[in-house]
Amino acid sequence: MEVILLERIEKLGQMGDTVKVKTGFARNYLLPQKKALRATKDNQARFESQRGQLEAQNLQRRDEAQAVAAKLDGLSIVVIRQAGEGGMLYGSVTGRDVADAVKGAGFTIERRQVALDTPIKSLGSYAVRIALHPEVTVTVTVTVARSQEEAQRTARVIEAAPAEAAAEPEPEDEDETEA
Repeated sequence: MEVILLERIEKLGQMGDTVKVKTGFARNYLLPQKKALRATKDNQARFESQRGQLEAQNLQRRDEAQAVAAKLDGLSIVVIRQAGEGGMLYGSVTGRDVADAVKGAGFTIERRQVALDTPIKSLGSYAVRIALHPEVTVTVTVTVARSQEEAQRTARVIEAAPAEAAAEPEPEDEDETEA
Protein backbone atom coordinates (compact mmCIF):
# COMPACT_ATOMS: atom_id res chain seq x y z
CA MET A 1 0.00 0.00 0.00
CA GLU A 2 1.28 3.46 -0.83
CA VAL A 3 0.87 6.26 1.69
CA ILE A 4 1.80 9.93 1.98
CA LEU A 5 3.69 10.65 5.20
CA LEU A 6 2.35 13.52 7.29
CA GLU A 7 5.44 13.62 9.53
CA ARG A 8 8.98 12.26 9.57
CA ILE A 9 9.07 8.58 10.47
CA GLU A 10 12.39 7.02 11.40
CA LYS A 11 13.65 4.48 8.84
CA LEU A 12 10.74 5.27 6.52
CA GLY A 13 10.86 8.82 5.19
CA GLN A 14 10.29 12.56 5.55
CA MET A 15 7.05 14.55 5.59
CA GLY A 16 5.45 14.54 2.15
CA ASP A 17 7.20 11.41 0.88
CA THR A 18 5.06 8.80 -0.85
CA VAL A 19 6.28 5.42 0.37
CA LYS A 20 5.19 1.84 -0.10
CA VAL A 21 4.54 0.00 3.17
CA LYS A 22 2.92 -3.24 4.21
CA THR A 23 -0.85 -3.05 4.39
CA GLY A 24 -1.02 -4.03 8.08
CA PHE A 25 1.53 -1.37 9.08
CA ALA A 26 -0.52 1.28 7.26
CA ARG A 27 -3.91 0.15 8.57
CA ASN A 28 -2.87 -0.56 12.15
CA TYR A 29 -0.34 2.19 12.82
CA LEU A 30 0.16 4.94 10.25
CA LEU A 31 -3.46 5.71 9.38
CA PRO A 32 -5.03 5.51 12.90
CA GLN A 33 -2.17 7.59 14.39
CA LYS A 34 -2.71 10.18 11.63
CA LYS A 35 0.90 9.85 10.54
CA ALA A 36 -0.02 9.15 6.92
CA LEU A 37 -2.74 9.32 4.27
CA ARG A 38 -3.53 6.80 1.55
CA ALA A 39 -1.78 7.83 -1.67
CA THR A 40 -4.71 8.88 -3.85
CA LYS A 41 -5.01 11.90 -6.13
CA ASP A 42 -7.52 13.54 -3.78
CA ASN A 43 -5.31 13.00 -0.71
CA GLN A 44 -2.24 14.23 -2.62
CA ALA A 45 -4.07 17.47 -3.47
CA ARG A 46 -5.35 17.79 0.13
CA PHE A 47 -1.81 17.27 1.47
CA GLU A 48 -0.34 19.90 -0.86
CA SER A 49 -2.98 22.43 0.22
CA GLN A 50 -2.26 21.76 3.93
CA ARG A 51 1.52 21.36 3.60
CA GLY A 52 2.39 24.78 5.03
CA GLN A 53 0.12 24.31 8.03
CA LEU A 54 1.49 20.80 8.70
CA GLU A 55 5.08 22.03 8.49
CA ALA A 56 4.31 24.88 10.92
CA GLN A 57 2.71 22.43 13.40
CA ASN A 58 5.69 20.08 13.06
CA LEU A 59 8.13 22.95 13.67
CA GLN A 60 6.21 24.04 16.79
CA ARG A 61 6.15 20.48 18.19
CA ARG A 62 9.87 20.11 17.46
CA ASP A 63 10.70 23.36 19.27
CA GLU A 64 8.68 22.23 22.30
CA ALA A 65 10.44 18.85 22.24
CA GLN A 66 13.87 20.55 22.08
CA ALA A 67 13.00 22.65 25.13
CA VAL A 68 12.03 19.51 27.06
CA ALA A 69 15.13 17.69 25.77
CA ALA A 70 17.38 20.43 27.15
CA LYS A 71 15.92 19.82 30.62
CA LEU A 72 15.82 16.04 30.27
CA ASP A 73 19.36 15.60 28.89
CA GLY A 74 21.69 13.94 31.38
CA LEU A 75 18.85 12.80 33.65
CA SER A 76 19.73 9.78 35.75
CA ILE A 77 16.93 7.67 37.17
CA VAL A 78 16.94 4.69 39.50
CA VAL A 79 14.75 1.61 39.17
CA ILE A 80 14.66 -0.69 42.22
CA ARG A 81 14.14 -4.40 41.46
CA GLN A 82 14.74 -7.70 43.22
CA ALA A 83 17.62 -9.71 41.81
CA GLY A 84 19.44 -12.97 42.38
CA GLU A 85 23.02 -13.42 43.57
CA GLY A 86 24.42 -13.22 40.04
CA GLY A 87 22.77 -9.87 39.39
CA MET A 88 20.00 -11.26 37.17
CA LEU A 89 16.61 -9.67 37.80
CA TYR A 90 13.48 -11.54 38.81
CA GLY A 91 11.54 -10.21 35.83
CA SER A 92 12.78 -7.33 33.71
CA VAL A 93 12.73 -3.55 33.31
CA THR A 94 10.65 -2.52 30.29
CA GLY A 95 9.89 0.71 28.50
CA ARG A 96 6.83 1.19 30.71
CA ASP A 97 9.02 1.04 33.84
CA VAL A 98 11.44 3.60 32.39
CA ALA A 99 8.56 5.89 31.38
CA ASP A 100 7.08 5.66 34.89
CA ALA A 101 10.46 6.50 36.46
CA VAL A 102 10.90 9.52 34.15
CA LYS A 103 7.35 10.65 35.04
CA GLY A 104 8.34 10.34 38.70
CA ALA A 105 11.22 12.73 37.98
CA GLY A 106 8.70 15.34 36.80
CA PHE A 107 8.60 14.88 33.00
CA THR A 108 5.60 13.75 30.98
CA ILE A 109 6.46 11.08 28.43
CA GLU A 110 4.62 8.09 27.05
CA ARG A 111 5.73 4.48 27.04
CA ARG A 112 6.01 4.41 23.24
CA GLN A 113 8.57 7.23 23.34
CA VAL A 114 11.08 5.03 25.19
CA ALA A 115 13.32 3.28 22.65
CA LEU A 116 14.30 0.13 24.52
CA ASP A 117 15.15 -2.61 22.00
CA THR A 118 15.32 -5.42 24.55
CA PRO A 119 14.14 -5.48 28.16
CA ILE A 120 16.79 -4.93 30.83
CA LYS A 121 17.36 -8.20 32.69
CA SER A 122 20.35 -7.53 34.94
CA LEU A 123 21.58 -4.99 37.48
CA GLY A 124 23.68 -2.05 36.30
CA SER A 125 23.49 1.26 34.47
CA TYR A 126 22.09 1.58 30.98
CA ALA A 127 21.78 4.41 28.46
CA VAL A 128 18.19 4.52 27.22
CA ARG A 129 17.10 6.64 24.26
CA ILE A 130 13.85 8.64 24.51
CA ALA A 131 12.30 10.01 21.31
CA LEU A 132 10.44 13.19 22.21
CA HIS A 133 9.82 14.00 18.54
CA PRO A 134 10.82 12.20 15.33
CA GLU A 135 13.73 14.63 15.04
CA VAL A 136 14.55 15.06 18.77
CA THR A 137 15.96 12.27 20.91
CA VAL A 138 17.65 12.37 24.30
CA THR A 139 19.60 9.78 26.29
CA VAL A 140 18.72 9.04 29.91
CA THR A 141 20.82 6.92 32.30
CA VAL A 142 18.80 4.18 33.97
CA THR A 143 20.41 2.51 36.99
CA VAL A 144 18.85 -0.79 37.99
CA ALA A 145 19.68 -1.76 41.57
CA ARG A 146 18.38 -3.77 44.52
CA SER A 147 18.24 -0.71 46.82
CA GLN A 148 18.76 3.04 46.75
CA GLU A 149 22.15 2.66 48.49
CA GLU A 150 23.35 0.18 45.88
CA ALA A 151 22.25 2.57 43.12
CA GLN A 152 24.30 5.39 44.69
CA ARG A 153 27.38 3.12 44.94
CA THR A 154 26.98 2.14 41.28
CA ALA A 155 26.67 5.79 40.25
CA ARG A 156 29.87 6.68 42.18
CA VAL A 157 31.79 3.84 40.52
CA ILE A 158 30.63 4.94 37.07
CA GLU A 159 31.56 8.57 37.74
CA ALA A 160 34.99 7.57 39.08
CA ALA A 161 35.84 5.27 36.14
CA PRO A 162 36.30 8.04 33.52
CA ALA A 163 38.38 10.08 36.01
CA GLU A 164 40.68 7.11 36.67
CA ALA A 165 41.06 6.42 32.95
CA ALA A 166 42.09 10.03 32.37
CA ALA A 167 44.59 9.93 35.27
CA GLU A 168 46.42 6.81 34.06
CA PRO A 169 49.42 7.56 31.84
CA GLU A 170 49.54 5.89 28.44
CA PRO A 171 51.90 2.90 28.40
CA GLU A 172 54.82 3.39 26.06
CA ASP A 173 55.41 0.90 23.29
CA GLU A 174 58.61 -0.99 23.97
CA ASP A 175 58.66 -2.63 20.54
CA GLU A 176 59.50 0.65 18.81
CA THR A 177 62.68 1.20 20.89
CA GLU A 178 64.15 -2.13 19.72
CA ALA A 179 65.59 -1.62 16.28
